[in-house]
Formats: sequence, C-alpha cells, structure tokens
Amino acid sequence: MEKSFYYSVPWSEIRYLKEALSAMEIPFAIEQPSDRLELAEGDVALVFPDLHVRVYNHVRELLGDHGQRYPD
Repeated sequence: MEKSFYYSVPWSEIRYLKEALSAMEIPFAIEQPSDRLELAEGDVALVFPDLHVRVYNHVRELLGDHGQRYPD
C-alpha cells in the first residue's frame, strides 16, 4: 500500500476505528511510533493510501479532522 496520509489516534480507540473502517471497506494500516512518525505517548497511526474525495470525506468525518501527510 502506498502511504499518503495518517491520523494519530489513541490506542484505546483502535478497535472501534478498525471496525468502522473495515465496515466501510476503506483500506488502512496501523503503525506504531517510529523515526518517520512522531506520535504522542499511547498513540498509534492509522495510515491511508490516496483515497477518492468521497471516501476521504468519510474518513475525515469519522476522525474529526484532516489527516497529516505521510513523510517521504
């Protein structure tokens, strides 16, 4: 999967978000903090490929804001 953008989310919310994204058939990956992604303590990253605008809007509504660009 080509990584385009990500959201930093608390680990405690992953189960709900994973189920919601899977139900909407939206592709994503979960990543732990790394040298590329600086995340807050206890957070993980939901990483997405480029998405169609309509699909991106569903993600944005679910997560409440715009995602951050995945570093090159």
